[in-house]
Amino acid sequence: MLLIKRIIISFTAAAFLAMAGAAQADDALLKPFVLASNAPGKMADKIKETKKALTENGFTIAGEYSPYANADIIVVTNDALQKNAAQSDNGGFGAIQRVALTKVGGKIQVSYTNPVYMANAYRMKGDLSGVSAQLEKALGKVQDFGAKGLSADDLRDYHYMIGMEYFTDPSTLAHYGSHQEALDAVEQGMKADKYGVSKVYRVDIPGTQETLFGVAMKGSGDDGKY
Repeated sequence: MLLIKRIIISFTAAAFLAMAGAAQADDALLKPFVLASNAPGKMADKIKETKKALTENGFTIAGEYSPYANADIIVVTNDALQKNAAQSDNGGFGAIQRVALTKVGGKIQVSYTNPVYMANAYRMKGDLSGVSAQLEKALGKVQDFGAKGLSADDLRDYHYMIGMEYFTDPSTLAHYGSHQEALDAVEQGMKADKYGVSKVYRVDIPGTQETLFGVAMKGSGDDGKY
């Protein structure tokens, strides 16, 4: 994802789709993903059904892409996500949530990012528990899964490893004379699609000069598939 204000980049890893090793979380700890369902079905039908459930429960589809065969990612936003994003420094990262559909062993796993986990990781003012309840109502919930569970306090001070930036100290890639000039430059670069990076979505945060871009990254051959 790319947030324009200070321009920041983060990438959606293929690990987002992995379900193996999912474990039941302690209620006091937060995990990054939620398994909504795991049932037989056709991918096209399940995608249509999932989008319908999301829009009927107050979400807007911001973008969609398929990183590889039998996997589809739907990006959603709504007023609650954007309002909370506007209240926090670099809160634009929390303006969307991702829903993944993956076909594994004849079944389709539907999962989504945990809004409460993301709200704390992105140091947002609100915890997005209301959005979490909306997603659960729309898609269901079997269990939380992903990385080692962390408390909200630990997430708000999380540091991946020595030598890497904290979330509050992002890397600056470029400076422009205005927010609009930066937006134009990014849009133009995405359209060029010279390096296998293409635009998936754009969300402008109301009342701010923050814009979040989501990108897809494509490689070629075995060396580029990751």
